[in-house]
Amino acid sequence: MRLEPDDPDGDWTTPGAWEVSPGLFRIPLPLPSDGLKAVNVYAMRDGDGLVMIDSGWAIEEARVVLDKALAAIGNHLGEVHRFLITHVHRDHYTLAVRLRREFGNHISLGIRERESLRLTADPKRPPWASMLVQVRRGGAGRLAEMLAAAPVDSDDTHRAQDWAEPDKWLAPPTDVELRDRTLHAIPTPGHTQGHVVFVDEQRDTLFAGDHVLPHITPSIGFEAKLTHSPLGDYLDSLRLVRGLPDRRYLPAHGPVAPSVHNRVDELLAHHAERLDTMAATVAAGAATAYEVAKSLTWTRRGRQLEELELPHQCMAVAETSAHLDLLAEQGRLHRTDPDGISRYTA
Repeated sequence: MRLEPDDPDGDWTTPGAWEVSPGLFRIPLPLPSDGLKAVNVYAMRDGDGLVMIDSGWAIEEARVVLDKALAAIGNHLGEVHRFLITHVHRDHYTLAVRLRREFGNHISLGIRERESLRLTADPKRPPWASMLVQVRRGGAGRLAEMLAAAPVDSDDTHRAQDWAEPDKWLAPPTDVELRDRTLHAIPTPGHTQGHVVFVDEQRDTLFAGDHVLPHITPSIGFEAKLTHSPLGDYLDSLRLVRGLPDRRYLPAHGPVAPSVHNRVDELLAHHAERLDTMAATVAAGAATAYEVAKSLTWTRRGRQLEELELPHQCMAVAETSAHLDLLAEQGRLHRTDPDGISRYTA
Protein backbone atom coordinates (compact mmCIF):
# COMPACT_ATOMS: atom_id res chain seq x y z
CA MET A 1 0.00 0.00 0.00
CA ARG A 2 1.42 3.36 -1.07
CA LEU A 3 1.82 6.54 0.96
CA GLU A 4 2.41 9.36 -1.51
CA PRO A 5 1.44 13.00 -2.03
CA ASP A 6 -2.03 13.25 -3.55
CA ASP A 7 -2.10 13.88 -7.30
CA PRO A 8 -5.36 15.50 -8.45
CA ASP A 9 -4.49 14.63 -12.06
CA GLY A 10 -3.96 10.93 -11.38
CA ASP A 11 -6.45 8.06 -11.15
CA TRP A 12 -8.30 8.97 -7.98
CA THR A 13 -9.51 5.37 -7.48
CA THR A 14 -5.98 3.95 -7.08
CA PRO A 15 -5.69 2.32 -3.63
CA GLY A 16 -3.34 4.00 -1.21
CA ALA A 17 -3.00 6.59 1.52
CA TRP A 18 -2.67 9.85 -0.41
CA GLU A 19 -1.42 12.79 1.62
CA VAL A 20 -3.58 15.82 0.87
CA SER A 21 -1.76 18.01 3.39
CA PRO A 22 0.34 17.30 6.50
CA GLY A 23 -1.64 14.95 8.71
CA LEU A 24 -4.57 14.56 6.26
CA PHE A 25 -4.91 11.56 3.95
CA ARG A 26 -7.33 10.57 1.20
CA ILE A 27 -8.05 6.83 1.12
CA PRO A 28 -10.10 5.43 -1.82
CA LEU A 29 -12.07 2.32 -0.86
CA PRO A 30 -13.63 -0.14 -3.33
CA LEU A 31 -17.37 -0.42 -3.98
CA PRO A 32 -19.23 -3.58 -5.07
CA SER A 33 -20.72 -2.09 -8.22
CA ASP A 34 -19.82 -1.25 -11.80
CA GLY A 35 -21.03 2.34 -11.54
CA LEU A 36 -18.96 4.18 -8.96
CA LYS A 37 -15.66 2.34 -8.56
CA ALA A 38 -14.59 3.83 -5.24
CA VAL A 39 -15.49 6.14 -2.39
CA ASN A 40 -13.00 8.48 -0.75
CA VAL A 41 -12.71 8.44 3.02
CA TYR A 42 -10.39 10.88 4.76
CA ALA A 43 -8.16 10.21 7.77
CA MET A 44 -6.73 13.08 9.79
CA ARG A 45 -4.32 12.93 12.68
CA ASP A 46 -5.93 14.15 15.88
CA GLY A 47 -3.93 14.00 19.09
CA ASP A 48 -2.63 10.46 19.51
CA GLY A 49 -5.26 8.99 17.19
CA LEU A 50 -7.24 9.54 14.02
CA VAL A 51 -10.55 11.06 12.99
CA MET A 52 -12.14 9.83 9.78
CA ILE A 53 -14.60 11.59 7.52
CA ASP A 54 -16.86 8.79 6.24
CA SER A 55 -15.98 5.11 6.47
CA GLY A 56 -16.83 3.15 3.33
CA TRP A 57 -19.15 0.24 2.54
CA ALA A 58 -19.19 -2.70 4.96
CA ILE A 59 -17.57 -5.25 2.67
CA GLU A 60 -14.47 -7.21 3.53
CA GLU A 61 -12.49 -5.85 0.58
CA ALA A 62 -13.00 -2.27 1.77
CA ARG A 63 -11.97 -3.17 5.33
CA VAL A 64 -8.76 -4.79 4.09
CA VAL A 65 -7.86 -1.78 1.92
CA LEU A 66 -8.57 0.63 4.79
CA ASP A 67 -6.50 -1.45 7.20
CA LYS A 68 -3.53 -1.45 4.81
CA ALA A 69 -3.85 2.28 4.12
CA LEU A 70 -3.85 3.14 7.82
CA ALA A 71 -0.84 0.85 8.32
CA ALA A 72 0.98 2.83 5.61
CA ILE A 73 0.62 6.00 7.70
CA GLY A 74 1.62 4.20 10.90
CA ASN A 75 -1.82 3.62 12.40
CA HIS A 76 -4.45 0.90 12.75
CA LEU A 77 -8.22 0.67 12.82
CA GLY A 78 -8.44 0.78 16.60
CA GLU A 79 -6.78 4.22 16.64
CA VAL A 80 -9.73 5.81 14.83
CA HIS A 81 -11.42 7.40 17.81
CA ARG A 82 -14.18 9.06 15.82
CA PHE A 83 -16.02 8.72 12.52
CA LEU A 84 -17.74 11.86 11.21
CA ILE A 85 -20.24 10.74 8.58
CA THR A 86 -21.52 13.09 5.88
CA HIS A 87 -24.71 11.07 5.24
CA VAL A 88 -26.35 7.73 5.81
CA HIS A 89 -25.81 6.00 2.46
CA ARG A 90 -24.19 2.61 2.90
CA ASP A 91 -20.95 3.49 1.07
CA HIS A 92 -20.32 6.19 3.67
CA TYR A 93 -21.78 4.76 6.87
CA THR A 94 -21.90 1.00 7.20
CA LEU A 95 -18.21 0.13 7.56
CA ALA A 96 -18.07 2.43 10.61
CA VAL A 97 -20.91 0.47 12.18
CA ARG A 98 -19.15 -2.82 11.58
CA LEU A 99 -15.81 -1.55 12.91
CA ARG A 100 -17.45 -0.07 16.01
CA ARG A 101 -18.56 -3.54 17.07
CA GLU A 102 -14.92 -4.59 17.08
CA PHE A 103 -13.03 -1.50 18.22
CA GLY A 104 -15.60 0.75 19.91
CA ASN A 105 -15.05 3.71 17.56
CA HIS A 106 -17.38 6.70 18.08
CA ILE A 107 -19.78 7.59 15.22
CA SER A 108 -21.44 10.97 14.56
CA LEU A 109 -24.21 11.53 11.97
CA GLY A 110 -26.58 14.36 11.07
CA ILE A 111 -29.84 14.16 13.00
CA ARG A 112 -32.04 14.56 9.92
CA GLU A 113 -30.88 11.10 8.82
CA ARG A 114 -32.64 9.50 11.82
CA GLU A 115 -35.86 8.46 10.07
CA SER A 116 -34.13 7.15 6.94
CA LEU A 117 -31.76 5.16 9.13
CA ARG A 118 -34.66 3.68 11.08
CA LEU A 119 -36.41 2.62 7.89
CA THR A 120 -33.27 1.23 6.29
CA ALA A 121 -32.41 -0.81 9.38
CA ASP A 122 -35.83 -2.50 9.44
CA PRO A 123 -35.22 -6.09 8.24
CA LYS A 124 -38.91 -6.45 7.32
CA ARG A 125 -38.93 -3.48 4.99
CA PRO A 126 -39.08 -4.51 1.31
CA PRO A 127 -36.06 -3.64 -0.84
CA TRP A 128 -36.35 -0.43 -2.85
CA ALA A 129 -39.56 0.54 -1.00
CA SER A 130 -39.12 4.31 -1.36
CA MET A 131 -37.81 4.07 -4.89
CA LEU A 132 -40.85 2.05 -5.93
CA VAL A 133 -43.14 4.80 -4.63
CA GLN A 134 -41.29 7.41 -6.69
CA VAL A 135 -41.14 5.31 -9.85
CA ARG A 136 -44.85 4.49 -9.75
CA ARG A 137 -45.73 8.13 -9.16
CA GLY A 138 -43.53 8.97 -12.13
CA GLY A 139 -45.68 6.83 -14.42
CA ALA A 140 -43.15 4.02 -14.84
CA GLY A 141 -45.25 1.12 -13.58
CA ARG A 142 -43.41 -1.40 -15.74
CA LEU A 143 -40.04 -0.39 -14.31
CA ALA A 144 -41.49 -0.61 -10.80
CA GLU A 145 -42.71 -4.15 -11.45
CA MET A 146 -39.31 -5.18 -12.77
CA LEU A 147 -37.49 -3.62 -9.82
CA ALA A 148 -39.83 -5.22 -7.28
CA ALA A 149 -39.26 -8.63 -8.92
CA ALA A 150 -35.48 -8.27 -9.20
CA PRO A 151 -33.50 -10.70 -7.03
CA VAL A 152 -31.86 -9.28 -3.92
CA ASP A 153 -28.23 -10.20 -3.35
CA SER A 154 -27.78 -12.47 -0.37
CA ASP A 155 -24.10 -11.75 0.21
CA ASP A 156 -22.68 -9.47 2.88
CA THR A 157 -23.36 -6.28 0.89
CA HIS A 158 -27.03 -6.39 2.01
CA ARG A 159 -27.13 -6.96 5.77
CA ALA A 160 -29.61 -5.34 8.11
CA GLN A 161 -27.12 -5.67 10.96
CA ASP A 162 -24.80 -3.19 9.25
CA TRP A 163 -27.23 -0.43 10.22
CA ALA A 164 -27.34 1.00 13.74
CA GLU A 165 -27.74 4.40 15.35
CA PRO A 166 -24.68 6.62 15.78
CA ASP A 167 -23.20 7.47 19.16
CA LYS A 168 -23.99 11.13 18.59
CA TRP A 169 -26.58 12.88 16.47
CA LEU A 170 -25.25 16.14 15.07
CA ALA A 171 -27.67 19.07 14.82
CA PRO A 172 -25.97 21.34 12.26
CA PRO A 173 -24.94 24.06 11.97
CA THR A 174 -22.71 23.15 14.88
CA ASP A 175 -19.06 22.99 15.89
CA VAL A 176 -17.44 19.57 16.24
CA GLU A 177 -14.70 19.73 18.84
CA LEU A 178 -11.81 17.37 18.16
CA ARG A 179 -8.59 16.98 20.13
CA ASP A 180 -6.47 19.25 17.94
CA ARG A 181 -8.98 21.41 16.08
CA THR A 182 -12.61 22.34 15.59
CA LEU A 183 -14.59 21.43 12.48
CA HIS A 184 -17.82 23.13 11.47
CA ALA A 185 -20.72 20.87 10.46
CA ILE A 186 -22.98 22.62 7.94
CA PRO A 187 -26.38 21.23 6.87
CA THR A 188 -26.61 20.55 3.14
CA PRO A 189 -29.87 18.66 2.49
CA GLY A 190 -30.75 17.48 -0.99
CA HIS A 191 -28.77 14.34 -1.75
CA THR A 192 -30.23 13.21 1.57
CA GLN A 193 -32.07 15.32 4.12
CA GLY A 194 -29.42 14.84 6.77
CA HIS A 195 -26.36 15.41 4.58
CA VAL A 196 -23.69 17.59 6.20
CA VAL A 197 -20.37 18.96 5.02
CA PHE A 198 -17.47 19.62 7.36
CA VAL A 199 -15.29 22.73 7.17
CA ASP A 200 -11.72 22.71 8.48
CA GLU A 201 -10.81 26.39 8.63
CA GLN A 202 -7.21 25.70 9.67
CA ARG A 203 -6.64 23.78 6.46
CA ASP A 204 -9.01 25.98 4.41
CA THR A 205 -10.72 22.76 3.34
CA LEU A 206 -14.29 21.52 2.95
CA PHE A 207 -15.12 17.82 3.24
CA ALA A 208 -17.92 17.73 0.68
CA GLY A 209 -19.27 14.18 0.90
CA ASP A 210 -21.69 13.72 -2.01
CA HIS A 211 -22.93 17.31 -1.93
CA VAL A 212 -20.35 18.65 -4.40
CA LEU A 213 -18.71 16.15 -6.75
CA PRO A 214 -16.12 17.18 -9.35
CA HIS A 215 -17.21 15.07 -12.35
CA ILE A 216 -20.80 13.98 -11.76
CA THR A 217 -23.99 15.37 -10.27
CA PRO A 218 -25.21 13.61 -7.12
CA SER A 219 -28.54 11.85 -7.10
CA ILE A 220 -31.31 13.89 -5.50
CA GLY A 221 -33.52 12.54 -2.72
CA PHE A 222 -32.21 8.95 -2.94
CA GLU A 223 -33.15 7.97 0.62
CA ALA A 224 -35.60 5.88 2.58
CA LYS A 225 -37.61 8.80 4.01
CA LEU A 226 -39.08 10.74 1.12
CA THR A 227 -39.24 14.53 1.36
CA HIS A 228 -41.31 17.28 -0.21
CA SER A 229 -38.80 19.11 -2.41
CA PRO A 230 -35.37 17.43 -2.52
CA LEU A 231 -34.15 19.38 -5.54
CA GLY A 232 -35.25 22.70 -4.03
CA ASP A 233 -33.37 21.73 -0.87
CA TYR A 234 -30.31 20.77 -2.88
CA LEU A 235 -30.17 24.02 -4.84
CA ASP A 236 -30.59 26.01 -1.62
CA SER A 237 -27.73 24.02 -0.09
CA LEU A 238 -25.51 24.72 -3.08
CA ARG A 239 -26.22 28.44 -2.69
CA LEU A 240 -25.42 28.17 1.02
CA VAL A 241 -22.00 26.68 0.25
CA ARG A 242 -21.48 29.27 -2.49
CA GLY A 243 -21.98 31.98 0.14
CA LEU A 244 -19.15 30.60 2.27
CA PRO A 245 -15.49 31.48 1.60
CA ASP A 246 -14.09 29.59 -1.37
CA ARG A 247 -12.04 26.57 -0.35
CA ARG A 248 -10.40 23.46 -1.66
CA TYR A 249 -12.95 20.67 -1.45
CA LEU A 250 -12.48 16.99 -0.73
CA PRO A 251 -15.27 14.98 -2.42
CA ALA A 252 -16.43 11.44 -1.79
CA HIS A 253 -16.13 10.46 -5.46
CA GLY A 254 -13.40 12.06 -7.53
CA PRO A 255 -10.13 13.92 -7.01
CA VAL A 256 -9.53 16.77 -4.60
CA ALA A 257 -10.32 20.06 -6.35
CA PRO A 258 -9.10 23.61 -5.63
CA SER A 259 -12.34 25.66 -5.75
CA VAL A 260 -15.72 24.61 -4.41
CA HIS A 261 -17.20 27.86 -5.78
CA ASN A 262 -16.31 26.95 -9.36
CA ARG A 263 -17.94 23.55 -9.11
CA VAL A 264 -21.04 24.88 -7.33
CA ASP A 265 -21.50 27.38 -10.17
CA GLU A 266 -21.32 24.52 -12.69
CA LEU A 267 -23.85 22.45 -10.75
CA LEU A 268 -26.29 25.36 -10.45
CA ALA A 269 -25.98 26.02 -14.19
CA HIS A 270 -26.48 22.33 -14.97
CA HIS A 271 -29.71 22.13 -13.00
CA ALA A 272 -30.98 25.41 -14.44
CA GLU A 273 -30.45 24.03 -17.94
CA ARG A 274 -32.05 20.72 -16.95
CA LEU A 275 -35.11 22.52 -15.59
CA ASP A 276 -35.49 24.52 -18.79
CA THR A 277 -35.17 21.38 -20.92
CA MET A 278 -37.78 19.53 -18.89
CA ALA A 279 -40.20 22.46 -19.00
CA ALA A 280 -39.85 22.54 -22.79
CA THR A 281 -40.36 18.77 -22.98
CA VAL A 282 -43.63 19.06 -21.07
CA ALA A 283 -44.71 21.94 -23.31
CA ALA A 284 -44.06 19.66 -26.28
CA GLY A 285 -46.47 17.06 -24.93
CA ALA A 286 -44.74 14.83 -22.36
CA ALA A 287 -46.92 14.44 -19.28
CA THR A 288 -45.19 12.16 -16.75
CA ALA A 289 -41.69 11.94 -15.31
CA TYR A 290 -41.18 8.68 -17.20
CA GLU A 291 -42.12 10.28 -20.53
CA VAL A 292 -39.81 13.22 -19.85
CA ALA A 293 -36.94 10.97 -18.72
CA LYS A 294 -37.19 8.96 -21.96
CA SER A 295 -36.68 12.14 -23.97
CA LEU A 296 -33.49 13.11 -22.14
CA THR A 297 -29.95 11.76 -22.16
CA TRP A 298 -28.24 10.49 -19.04
CA THR A 299 -24.70 10.32 -17.65
CA ARG A 300 -21.71 12.05 -19.17
CA ARG A 301 -21.88 9.55 -22.04
CA GLY A 302 -25.29 10.86 -23.14
CA ARG A 303 -27.09 7.53 -22.85
CA GLN A 304 -30.78 6.95 -23.48
CA LEU A 305 -32.89 5.89 -20.52
CA GLU A 306 -33.30 2.31 -21.71
CA GLU A 307 -29.52 1.94 -22.01
CA LEU A 308 -29.12 2.33 -18.23
CA GLU A 309 -29.25 -0.55 -15.78
CA LEU A 310 -32.67 -1.03 -14.17
CA PRO A 311 -31.89 0.66 -10.82
CA HIS A 312 -30.37 3.62 -12.65
CA GLN A 313 -33.42 3.92 -14.90
CA CYS A 314 -35.56 4.11 -11.78
CA MET A 315 -33.30 6.71 -10.22
CA ALA A 316 -33.49 8.75 -13.42
CA VAL A 317 -37.29 8.74 -13.25
CA ALA A 318 -37.18 9.76 -9.58
CA GLU A 319 -34.77 12.62 -10.32
CA THR A 320 -36.93 13.76 -13.22
CA SER A 321 -39.89 13.88 -10.83
CA ALA A 322 -37.85 16.05 -8.47
CA HIS A 323 -37.15 18.53 -11.27
CA LEU A 324 -40.75 18.58 -12.48
CA ASP A 325 -42.06 19.06 -8.94
CA LEU A 326 -39.75 22.04 -8.49
CA LEU A 327 -41.00 23.52 -11.76
CA ALA A 328 -44.54 23.12 -10.42
CA GLU A 329 -43.56 24.82 -7.16
CA GLN A 330 -42.10 27.68 -9.18
CA GLY A 331 -45.34 28.05 -11.15
CA ARG A 332 -43.74 27.05 -14.45
CA LEU A 333 -45.76 23.81 -14.66
CA HIS A 334 -49.09 22.60 -13.34
CA ARG A 335 -49.22 19.22 -11.57
CA THR A 336 -52.18 16.92 -10.97
CA ASP A 337 -52.29 13.47 -9.34
CA PRO A 338 -55.68 12.01 -10.26
CA ASP A 339 -54.71 8.33 -10.07
CA GLY A 340 -51.52 8.39 -8.02
CA ILE A 341 -49.45 9.26 -11.10
CA SER A 342 -48.21 12.84 -11.29
CA ARG A 343 -49.00 14.54 -14.58
CA TYR A 344 -47.68 17.92 -15.66
CA THR A 345 -48.85 20.56 -18.11
CA ALA A 346 -47.25 23.80 -19.17
